[in-house]
Formats: sequence, structure tokens, C-alpha cells
Amino acid sequence: MRLSIVVLVTFFFSLTLHSIVAQPVSSASHPKVILISLDGATPDFVEKYLTEGVLSPRQGLGLLRNQGVYAEQNITCSASLTAACHIAIGTGSTAARNDINANTFHLVASPFNSNISGFGAPIGGYSTFGPAASIQPTAEPVWIGLQRNGKQVVAATFPGADGIDVRVPGLANSPIIDPSSRRTVSYTVPFGAFAGVGASGFSLTAANFSPASSQIVSQLNSARRVSYSPIQQAALNDRFTVGGVSYDIQVAALDTTNDRRTNYDTLVFFDAQIGIPAGPFSLPSTGPAYVRARDRRSSLFYFEGSSNEAGTGFYVSNLAPDLSTVRIARYSANAIPRNPVVQTTVDDVLSNVGFWAPQPDFRIPQRISPGFNAFPDTELEAVYADLVRLFVDYQTRLALRAINQNPDADLVMVYIEQPDGSEHQFLLTDPRQPSEPTNPSSIGAGQDQAKVARYRTYVQTAYRAANNAVQRIINTVGTNRQGVPNSNILVVSDHGFSPFHTAVSLNNYLISRGFDLTRVRAITSGPAANIYISLQGREPNGVVTRAEYVTLQQQIVTALREFVDTNPNYAPGGRQAIFDEIYPRPLPADLNDPKFGLGTSEFVGQDTGDVFAIMSEGYNFDGTQSPFVPRLGDTNSSVLSVPSFYGAHGYDPTIPNLSAIFYAAGPDINRRGNIGTIRNIDIAPTINSILGVPSAPTVQGQALNLRN
Repeated sequence: MRLSIVVLVTFFFSLTLHSIVAQPVSSASHPKVILISLDGATPDFVEKYLTEGVLSPRQGLGLLRNQGVYAEQNITCSASLTAACHIAIGTGSTAARNDINANTFHLVASPFNSNISGFGAPIGGYSTFGPAASIQPTAEPVWIGLQRNGKQVVAATFPGADGIDVRVPGLANSPIIDPSSRRTVSYTVPFGAFAGVGASGFSLTAANFSPASSQIVSQLNSARRVSYSPIQQAALNDRFTVGGVSYDIQVAALDTTNDRRTNYDTLVFFDAQIGIPAGPFSLPSTGPAYVRARDRRSSLFYFEGSSNEAGTGFYVSNLAPDLSTVRIARYSANAIPRNPVVQTTVDDVLSNVGFWAPQPDFRIPQRISPGFNAFPDTELEAVYADLVRLFVDYQTRLALRAINQNPDADLVMVYIEQPDGSEHQFLLTDPRQPSEPTNPSSIGAGQDQAKVARYRTYVQTAYRAANNAVQRIINTVGTNRQGVPNSNILVVSDHGFSPFHTAVSLNNYLISRGFDLTRVRAITSGPAANIYISLQGREPNGVVTRAEYVTLQQQIVTALREFVDTNPNYAPGGRQAIFDEIYPRPLPADLNDPKFGLGTSEFVGQDTGDVFAIMSEGYNFDGTQSPFVPRLGDTNSSVLSVPSFYGAHGYDPTIPNLSAIFYAAGPDINRRGNIGTIRNIDIAPTINSILGVPSAPTVQGQALNLRN
């Protein structure tokens, strides 16, 4: 069964299912400042949707715009990537200064082949000698100064506030180079983590089912679940281990419609070893997952006994009444990291919000996860739609729990993942983008316009979901008689978005130019690249001499400058430089300088690549398909190809498409209307200004004048 756009849009609107209603704090007690980050939200989209009525001018961002201020442009960090730009927001300093330059990069104190996540890297750098924690970090998270001045800070999955001790990857017995004390606030909820089991799709027919065992029938009767046709049972052949416990997923089919016909409409998912307990259940427990196909929503499933307190969810994309066609998505397993210093907060979330909900998973619509090849596109899009609704609701409820547990907080920092994930997947807005990723001819006049229109609605609805999260937070703190929120609410994003049409394999290009990848290594995030040279005396296993380094660095810069797309189907005028910005690491005049290989500049930090480069819009390092799909008009190229998805960020942050949003209203925000161009590094000093706390000397931004 193929779902219509109307069904999917209606489904996407169901944003409050799976919700646990949070009670508003009292009118006399609410946080002073609430900072909300809507990942990937772009001002052009928000303003367009407010004008067209896609977003209500009286709710969420529209309410803040009407009752406060908004920025015409918010220049974010370079490169405009999620981890880097959130740390820029949280420190008031640039990526080169705070030393978080990408979502994934290399610490130069690590062995040459070791990487680190930008979400768990040392903020403000570290000493490469030792290595050791820095005595004078080059950047400081805003919460450190606030807590030093007696302020209470809450972080609901905000990047950098995670309670971890950061060590050097790949280095045996590494010391702590960024202690958890710098990454912990009064109520710290770290972002969830993969629990070891990826998503899977299952296609069944009536032949897979047989009459349910008497035990299952008895258990369903005890649970007061009625079936008007004989209960059927099937094994999914879905066996795995999570948190040290083995699970074997089974499914039972129920007919809950008393219409005197065999009309199966509900599936029940359970672990074969536990069966179907009747309940009641207390969070994080959920019991079996009951999914009624016509509801077009998933049901959560907690892995009882798992040491990491993980869970998943089940979605039924197709259920024929006679079981002739049954298609099921089982989501990946997820859990909240159990960092010791934040365990009390994590336990509170688990008991009152639930386990970390499944996140929007691009591997499902792109058919990377196993079992989804037989699913039609619209069913996979419906699966992704369910994940958007489910996860935004979970993140919102988590934020509301944090606020209700800390109603007197001075600062609450909230992170919402959408609309980023949906823009990556569905930003099909450029005629050079193939509407069918396996068909290079599906560009221009060959694009599937029905798919283009369908994808447009998914982006719109992701913005609705994010906007709804903002409104629910406003509802929790309340408004005064004029409609102004009782808390100072600042809504930002980390970056904007741009469509891309070409996937680029940088390592294949470097090989084609004769580079040895044991001596030169590119680490890419979106359209940004950090290219490292294995330098003797810097990396523990470095092999390149300083004299060789100088030559190699210049060869890399030359190769990147000469990298040009000449395919007229994609390059305007038949010629487009692949790289827009190229920044080599500064070199001292003396090869014997002890700081050789550690030079910094406006765009190069301590752990940035020896060459840092950002591609032109339209090109992205992510999205290469396997097998490789050549672009229309290309011949024998292993470097440029058709990508598997559509939206990207990480380009030059001054490009209009890459602008972040800024909307703010509250009792201490007296200005109204458009405040022009700001920078994301201005957010931290603005928060300090509202709270009456001086900014750290490392802050590079300036407090915005929001009072008059």
C-alpha cells in the first residue's frame, strides 16, 4: 500500500503522541534565560513559512518574532558544522579559537590514524606536551563562568555539556585533557548514544505466521487484548544482544475489529524469553510494543534487563488484513550514556521521560540498513516521518522535565535535532539533483516532480515539529498579559542549509594526484576537510620530516586549487572550482621552531588540519553510494558521483543559505523587530549580559543590545 502525501502530512502533525504531559511551572517560578537550538533551522525557510502560513505567527518562532527581535542574518562558525558551531555558540569564540573545528577530526597528540568526535573533544584545546589539560584554555563554555558566579545552569543534551572526561584517542594510558568538571552543570543530560544494534526491516507473508501458542494467547487475555480472529504468531528471526542481554523478537497478529471478517490490524512485538506481560509498567519499562497499522505511528520497546537501559521502537508500514503482506521496521537500539557525574540526572530522565528514543535514521530511507530493499519509497518516508515526530517529542519532553525540575535556573540550554535531519534527507530543490539517486538521468527535466513536491512537505513539517517544541517550552514557562514569555527565550540554530548535487571522494582524488595516504590523511565532515600530514615529533607515530612537511603542504594546496568540475550538467559555464576556501596551517620561518606544525590563524586551530578546506556549494564529501553511481556526462570518474541524499551544511558561513536563525523575546528584551546581522559567537556574551555576569576574556563575540 502506497501512502499519499495527505496521509503523511496528517501523520507528521501527530507530534504529541507518546507524550507524557509536563505540568507548567508556577507563574512565580521560571528560568531566567532559556536558550533553544533548532539544528539546521534557516531564516529564509522560517520567514517563508511564516508568510505562507506553514508556521503560525502566533506560536513558537512567530510569537517570539512578534513579541521580540529577530536577526536578518546570523553568521555562524567556519566550517558551518553542528559540533563546531554549537561549541562556538556555547563559548562565544570561533572554531579556530575553541579548537572544535568539525564533527570529526584528529587530535595532533593522537596516533596518526586516530579520530575524535567534535561532540566529545576538548573545549579550548589542551597542551600537546604530555599531553595534558591546558592551564589556560583558549575558550571557556558559558556555563563555567555562570556557575562560578553562583548561577544555576541546566543542559538538556546541549553539545559540550555531557559530563565526560576527555582523553586522547589511540594513546595508551592517556591523561584527562578536558575534565568532566568543565562539562557538567546543575542538571546535565548527555546526548544519547547508539546501543549496538542497528535498524532492520522485515517483510513477512501469511506463510510466516501460524496459530499462536496457548501461552501467548493466555498472556494476551491477561493483558485484556481481544482478537476476533485466531491470534497468529511469527518469528522475525531478529536475535541480538543489548547491554549484555540476548533478545529474540517475536510478533503476534490481532484482529481488533468486530466485523465478522478476518481483518488483522494490530501487531504485538515481544521478546520470546519474556513473553507478553500484562503490566502496568513504570518507565523506562514499556512492556510489549502494540502497533495498530492504521495509526501510522510506532510503539516503543524497552530492553528489559539491559545494563545500558536501552530501547527501540517498532513501526508497521504495511499490514494486509489477511497477513499476505506485512512490512515492519525495527528501529536501532539507543541509550543515554551513563557518565558517573551525571548519573543522578540520567536516572531522573529514565524514570520520568523514558529511555533515549529512536532518532531519525537516514540509513532507513537510503536502504543502507538491512531488510528495507523491498519497501516502496513512500513507506520508508513514512518511517522517517514517524521517527521525526517521535524524537522531537522525546527531546521536548526531556527539556520540559529539566525545566520543571529546575524552575529557578538562571540558564536552561536545550537542543532539538530537527529540522537538520529532514533537510539532509529531503532538500531536493536544485534541478541538478537526481530525484532517483541510482539514476543519473533524473536531473533537470528528468526529475520526478511528484517526489520533489512530496519532499517539500517533509521539510515543512520538520519545521512545524521544531516550532511546536518551542511553543511547548513557551507554554511551560507561560506568558504575561501582552503575550511575552515569562522567561527570556533565545532561539538559535547552529547553521543553515544548502542543496548539493555531487558527492566527492577526497581520498580518491588525493590518490589520483600521487599522495601517499599513510603520510597524508583527509578527515571530512560534510563539505569541509581537515587534511593532516603525519609529522615527526607531533603525532606519536609521525613519519614526515619538517622539510618534507613544507613541500607536502604546498603540494596539497596546489592540488586542491586545481580540482575543478568541468561537467556542464553541474558546473555553471562548464567550469567550477570544487573548493571555495583553502587555509594552510601557518608555518614559522625557522624549521627548528618548537611550535612547528602547531601554528594557528583566524581559521586554523591547534587541531585543525595542516590544510583546512571548504568546498563550493553543490559539492559534499558525504553521500557516496556503494556501488558507485557516476554522474550524467562523467566517464570513468571515481571521484565525483551521484549522492544518496540532498542537503548539506559546512560551507562558508557568510553564504546566505548557511545563515543561522535568531529569535528572542522575554521580560528583559525590550527591543522589537529586525536587528540586522549578528554572529553566533554573540549569543554567549548576550546571555552573560542578561544575567549580569562578566564574560570570560576568551570570548570574541559582543553582547547584543536587546534592551532598547
